[in-house]
Amino acid sequence: MRKVLEQCPSCGGNVEVTRISCTRCETEVTGRFELCRFCRLPPESVQFLEVFIKNRGNVKEMERELGISYWTIRSRINELIAELGFEVEAEQEEDITRQRREILEKVDSGDIGVGEAAELLTKLK
Repeated sequence: MRKVLEQCPSCGGNVEVTRISCTRCETEVTGRFELCRFCRLPPESVQFLEVFIKNRGNVKEMERELGISYWTIRSRINELIAELGFEVEAEQEEDITRQRREILEKVDSGDIGVGEAAELLTKLK
């Protein structure tokens, strides 16, 4: 079964469900129904959420499965929180500042090169 469209394929505007049908008894309900928060998520966010749930929120397991760092996972979780319409804490800005500092310290200690550091820094929001 196809996923409900979140945007109009013609103009990109918001869409709403106006008819619901039962597959068993064929009852039909007509009205104006909002899509749930999760239905409006982009596919990559749904996929990330599924990995999060599958791993019971264990970030270490997510790091292994996705091959991304703890800080990237934290950042994606904060993005997901915002996409769902919840307020993201001020802690997110502190995390980004801390991540930048850690990347620069790794360059300073010779653990990573300047090119890798530049790539990591551009991935931070």
